[in-house]
Amino acid sequence: MKRTRYSTSRQKACQPCSTAKTKCDRKPGCCTRCALRSISCSYPPILPSGDSSRDIGDNTSDNAEASLYTSFADTSVLSAPGPEPKISAGADSQGLASQSLTTQSSTFGLVQATGSTSPTNTSSTTFAASHTPDESVPNITSCPPRNSEVLNFSSLELFSPINVDGISNRWLNTLIPVPGQKVKEYPASISAFIYRLLKSYTTVAVRGRGVPPFIHASQISATSIRQPLSTCFSLVRICESPLPGSEGVAADVLHREMNNICEQQATYDDVTLLAAFQAYLIYSMVLFFRLGQISSPFLRQAMMNLQELACSSSRGGLMCTAERQRVRPRWEAWIVAESKRRSLFTMYLFDSVLSTQDGLQTFLGTELEGLPASADKSLWRAHTRRDWEIAYNLYLADWPEEGFRIDELWPIPAGLDETGLLERRRRVDRWLENVDEFGTMLYAVTSCTHGG
Repeated sequence: MKRTRYSTSRQKACQPCSTAKTKCDRKPGCCTRCALRSISCSYPPILPSGDSSRDIGDNTSDNAEASLYTSFADTSVLSAPGPEPKISAGADSQGLASQSLTTQSSTFGLVQATGSTSPTNTSSTTFAASHTPDESVPNITSCPPRNSEVLNFSSLELFSPINVDGISNRWLNTLIPVPGQKVKEYPASISAFIYRLLKSYTTVAVRGRGVPPFIHASQISATSIRQPLSTCFSLVRICESPLPGSEGVAADVLHREMNNICEQQATYDDVTLLAAFQAYLIYSMVLFFRLGQISSPFLRQAMMNLQELACSSSRGGLMCTAERQRVRPRWEAWIVAESKRRSLFTMYLFDSVLSTQDGLQTFLGTELEGLPASADKSLWRAHTRRDWEIAYNLYLADWPEEGFRIDELWPIPAGLDETGLLERRRRVDRWLENVDEFGTMLYAVTSCTHGG
């Protein structure tokens, strides 16, 4: 009788929910959790009440899985069989800690312990083979496209309305005066505001509780996620609760993967290059906000590499051709363009944090002039193509001539008459009606800095 009750209770959750140890609403056909993650929803077979092998098998599987998840969040639990020493701050244990952490990462398919001609591709392939899609990406509040939605990111019609070379040369601005440079005088409160916001983006990624607001939900769906991002969201988990003294070991692991991305950059297509840019940005913020690499020479070099990645990604296009023509683009093209723009804006804010930390001046990103500001929340959060198309039709009705540009949040141009000033404020107000938290953050920073 005891085994009968146990066998029945095992059917209260589908297999994916049971594996993740979460509640399952058992909706017919597909539970809500599986539907939101676009994964197969299945239930384990009900064995006869007299079959006790089910009890033994379940317990063994659950114990092994619990150990796996523990090792993701705790660097003291190593992947090699048998007991291993914990990572400590002692000088004698540093080499052992580095070797152990590298072994753990390789076992999970996160990074390779030694150099390779294609380390990023190998690590991601290993990870995908050993984990279900539900485990390889973080939970998100904005759901990816549903099961019936298959996105095609080929043949994107994008163009760049700006000179993207200025993005890769931005780090030179603090060293070599450039005619027309405009210094941004961030108030101390705004500098602190940017710091805290970007730190929260980093924490979201490290804890696996979601994705930063510059990554679109479709980018982490099981059918669309690219290798640099899948590796990133797995690898940064080792930085959630590093033991005292092990931060340098975790930083070395991130350094290797960042170098891998730079080495593989020339082999990426446009969508994968965007994922590489975003992953590199997350790694850089993790080094700064989580691992204390504040004055690290590697981090300054990483910012140069990051700006080069951003430039390369921008060359593939920052706007849809249809956006310029004021018609509705393909959803996939818009997702890529909007994700690129949000990632660029985030990188510029992070660069200002580093410059402030180093006591350097921060300059207005005039090379971005003309780019659309962050889009309406109804567009960014749309779950299906139909929802997005309806939202975009409404957007075109509200902005029939020209969409709202990022430079409209900058200082008011000299010589702007009263009529122009009123029109500018009207456009800002209209844009603010539908922005999400990312747009609100951009407005708060620019408004308090420029007073426009």
